[in-house]
Amino acid sequence: MGFIELLSAASTPILKVLIITALGSFLALDSVDILGQSARNYVNNVVFFVSNPALVGSNLAQTITLESIISMWFMPVNIIITFIIGAILGWVLILITRPPPHLKGLILGVSSAGNLGNLPLIIVPAVCKEKGSPFGDPDICHDYAMAYASLSMAMGTLFVWTFVYNLLRVFSQDSSNDILKETVTIKEDLTESLLQSSKHNDNKKGKAKVILDKLKQQLGNFSRAVNLKSVLSPSTTGALVGLIIGIVAPLRNLLIGTEAPLHVIQDSASLVGDAAIPTITLILGANLLRGLKGSSNVSLRLVFGIVGARLILLPIIGIFVVKGALYLGFVHADPLYIYVLLLQFALPPSMNIGTITQLFGAGESECSVIMMWSYGLASLTLTLWSMFFMWLVA
Repeated sequence: MGFIELLSAASTPILKVLIITALGSFLALDSVDILGQSARNYVNNVVFFVSNPALVGSNLAQTITLESIISMWFMPVNIIITFIIGAILGWVLILITRPPPHLKGLILGVSSAGNLGNLPLIIVPAVCKEKGSPFGDPDICHDYAMAYASLSMAMGTLFVWTFVYNLLRVFSQDSSNDILKETVTIKEDLTESLLQSSKHNDNKKGKAKVILDKLKQQLGNFSRAVNLKSVLSPSTTGALVGLIIGIVAPLRNLLIGTEAPLHVIQDSASLVGDAAIPTITLILGANLLRGLKGSSNVSLRLVFGIVGARLILLPIIGIFVVKGALYLGFVHADPLYIYVLLLQFALPPSMNIGTITQLFGAGESECSVIMMWSYGLASLTLTLWSMFFMWLVA
């Protein structure tokens, strides 16, 4: 396979993302103001509660079966490895750069969570249709590509809206201030209670009750800070529903396929979910505009550290991980499957991180700058890595 064919197959899907991202930036210009701050917040809520769950659930229900999920068992493990290694690289970067406390969660999030949903769904099926693709028949390749990309999206969504969501929540400035104030108040109340109790040694039962009440209050504060309800966020719930429908044969026969009695439900979910990818990509472009305006105090040293860890070091490590899994027999020798596993290490940060920062109203400008540089440079690095991965598996 020639260099030009590889370059075309690798670069065309990336160009599609860049075009839609540029359109989002244009729509967010002050002179246009279609995707202004308030509009982005409303659209983010629609994506979070409606489009993303529909996209994840409908794709999984259509493409995942019990047999396919058994054959792809290593993919969730591979994604967990990307998160763990990315988080380690992010923590090392924190130790080196010593950023403000409210940015620690954002750094760990963008270092560990790649765009495992939108980009694979755009890139992998598009690569199958390119003339220089090394993956055989385009139609067969496309079906497998959708299955691989859908599972990648589901697992990525699960980890982003649990692990990264809670990281950003705990480390966000507002949450940190609230927790600090509550902790100080609790300590003051507890100290006062203990002093009063020491003056009334004969009232031991009252002292015990005060301490118990304060401990309960601290546990409640911790529970609110971690926000355990986010484990069952709409996107996570959509992924679980899609997996159940795909795996359970009676439900699949009821909902999936043109002959299914309730196929209109699946068709409606697919129609709503199809809007998620272009919408999130447009929002990404709108958010990147803030990065272009430089409305953040985040240092370029930190930004380039994240880019280096996410787009250079992680893919290099990923090659050894995937090749090791192939050597040990954990991965079947399917070139497209191996390509997807490798690609998961080379992706820029998840677009959902921008959505999460907007939901919390903290770290938005810093996230915009990081995303701007990450996606701007990823247009080059992802093309080169995609070329190399296709050559590696061909």
